[in-house]
Amino acid sequence: MSLGDNNQVFINCPFDKEYKGLLRPLLFTICFLGFTPRIASDFLNSADNRIDKICNLIRNSTYSIHDLSRCKASSKDEFYRMNMPFEFGIDFGNSYFTQSHKKMLVLEGKHYDYQRALSDLSGVDVKCHNNEPEDVVRCIRDWTIEANILNVLESATIMWYKFTDFTSDFYDERKRNGFTKKDLNDMPLPEYINAIKEWLKRKEELKNNPKT
Repeated sequence: MSLGDNNQVFINCPFDKEYKGLLRPLLFTICFLGFTPRIASDFLNSADNRIDKICNLIRNSTYSIHDLSRCKASSKDEFYRMNMPFEFGIDFGNSYFTQSHKKMLVLEGKHYDYQRALSDLSGVDVKCHNNEPEDVVRCIRDWTIEANILNVLESATIMWYKFTDFTSDFYDERKRNGFTKKDLNDMPLPEYINAIKEWLKRKEELKNNPKT
């Protein structure tokens, strides 16, 4: 089963340093499965209204992934993080009223946490990644099968190993080109996604032409 012409996946998740350990395998898995990840930081133009950009990404994506695992305040006097449930609400409304063919994956960090914050979601299938990077890969891989999107041949374990291979190759190559640890950790997400795609393309070419 192929993805068709529109393989875009809208990603709604935190983009802070604490979440980066989950975000990078998430992006790799999406690219590995043949999707195109779409995030609000795809392009930066200070003249653009952020909510308009998000709505356009939602409208133009056939699939979406919403990670609601970081909505809870973690310290005293810290505000709840409402961006993720807000964007999920926009996407849910869009799907319900206009884009009924859209397929969505909702993620949580701990089982049933979402029911405490969004009781209206009771009865909706939600996958738990336990705040573990490898489980993020498994959640996305299994969702594509369960939602009848793809017939994935590789196991979640194999896909995780490929992500670790990419990470090693990526860091080694960039360090040889003068990138510091800070450069590697703080690089723009579009640059990181392009690196994933280039690595996957090279691996596919090597697989098809092993003597080159």
